[in-house]
Amino acid sequence: MGSDVVLTAALRNNLLSLQNTQRNIDATQLRLATGLKVNSALDNPQNFFTSQSLSNRASDLSRLLDGINSSIRTIEEANNGVTALSSLVNQAESVALEALSDIRSAEGFARIRGDVDLSDVQDLVNDLGGGGIIDNGDTFTVAFTDGGTQTGTATITISSGDVVQSIVAAINSDTAINDYVRARVTNSGQIEIRSLIEGGIIRIQDDTATATQLGVAGFTALGLDTIIGTENDGSTGTVTGGTAVAGGVLTSAAANASTLTQVNGDFVTSATLEDAGFLAGSTDSVNITLSIDGTVTQTAALTGLDTIQSLLDEINTNAAFDGVVTATFDADTGQISLEFEDGVGRVELQLDSTGGTTPAFGFGTGATDGAIAAGQSISEQFVFVGSSVDLEQFESDFNNIRDQIDGLVEDANFRGVNLLSGDNLVTFFNEDRDNSLTTEGIDFTSLGLGIESAAFTDETSVQSAIDQARAALESVRNFGTSIANDLTILQTRRDFTEQTINTLESGADDLIVADQNEEGANLLALQTRQQLGVTSLSLAAQSQQSVLRLF
Repeated sequence: MGSDVVLTAALRNNLLSLQNTQRNIDATQLRLATGLKVNSALDNPQNFFTSQSLSNRASDLSRLLDGINSSIRTIEEANNGVTALSSLVNQAESVALEALSDIRSAEGFARIRGDVDLSDVQDLVNDLGGGGIIDNGDTFTVAFTDGGTQTGTATITISSGDVVQSIVAAINSDTAINDYVRARVTNSGQIEIRSLIEGGIIRIQDDTATATQLGVAGFTALGLDTIIGTENDGSTGTVTGGTAVAGGVLTSAAANASTLTQVNGDFVTSATLEDAGFLAGSTDSVNITLSIDGTVTQTAALTGLDTIQSLLDEINTNAAFDGVVTATFDADTGQISLEFEDGVGRVELQLDSTGGTTPAFGFGTGATDGAIAAGQSISEQFVFVGSSVDLEQFESDFNNIRDQIDGLVEDANFRGVNLLSGDNLVTFFNEDRDNSLTTEGIDFTSLGLGIESAAFTDETSVQSAIDQARAALESVRNFGTSIANDLTILQTRRDFTEQTINTLESGADDLIVADQNEEGANLLALQTRQQLGVTSLSLAAQSQQSVLRLF
């Protein structure tokens, strides 16, 4: 203890004051250097941990903000896809409408076209099933008439090993019809039979012999089921067949000029059906039943003593036929015409007899002309079609657009999420992930939209493609509206989240960030105090220096 330096009370107080001032200077310099007034929990535990909590939440929300921004971009990409899809679907509809217009403006050339691709079938009998579908030796007939003298029927036999080209060759080489019709295989591998004569009518029918008839299953396998149907044969049996007519008019055979009264060279509607030759005798009694696209309507019984005008009135005054079919009579030719409205695709004409009768109206290919047993019926299926050299190109264009729809949907993804391919997008808005928005995707591939591969065989098939395109466009537009609403929500939540983050960060800064002006003033005051303390310490030491002067 003898070596310790003894300080006076004044010196010790000044020294302690200088040390305290230096510590304050050091703390102030640290605040100025870091910009924080609370650098650790030791400085202010409550402010430090509260600020850290606010900063952590702001950090969590910043990560969620990245997800919100990503979701916005995903929906924007989907919206780009919706815009492009709308354009493609509109284009597909336009192509189909052109095809429909082409069919309706066709120059009266009937056509039968299958809807099955047979190009890869190496054996029609074995590859298409056999055993009741198509058997070796099955036959069907191709008949043609123009309502006049140009008429012919060919029987086509399908044998083991035959391909689709075999059927085409058989039709084109048969001298009974090859002046009137021409068959070919389309680019899509389907059978097509076309009339070479304007106004001609083409009919296909299976053989009436049970052992060799092709039947519904066989026609379906060949893709010809859109033309055929089950018809009554006048007795107790049925046949499978169908008649293709260009346009929407069925015209009867001409009235019998030798027995029908004429006035000034014109046929008159006041003549009886017997005199016109449409019914064989005065006691013949027949009901005419028309099934128009599935809607069945029957006329009253007509006898040979009823007039042509009675038949016209039965159809034209029937409310069920109003606006659908109109019956007229040509005074020059003596023919009855049944004109159907645009859009009618299939008609079945059936004649029912309460007693034996032999009608001879001659509609179509005359399949409804012949003896009808008492209480039985005879019928013929008609499909209104047209032929056009451009129709196949329309079909190809439509299917190409369909493929492009699939390609566009595949490409409309953002960071692995594709709303147009059925993916759902979930966006979280808070750090607890209990507040979110789910944007549901829809499958907008061609299958998802309900747009089937086109096979433009007739007006009905083209109209079906138009309906599919319109329904698809409505779905796309509805989805566009839905995601636009979600996009608005996401943008609102993004702005709100950004503002919340700013609020949290500002709140955290309020607790720990130093006021630079205040800390600068503090440092200046402390430095002044330090200088004064040094001066005070020097004054306190002068009393001891006066002792030295004694020596």
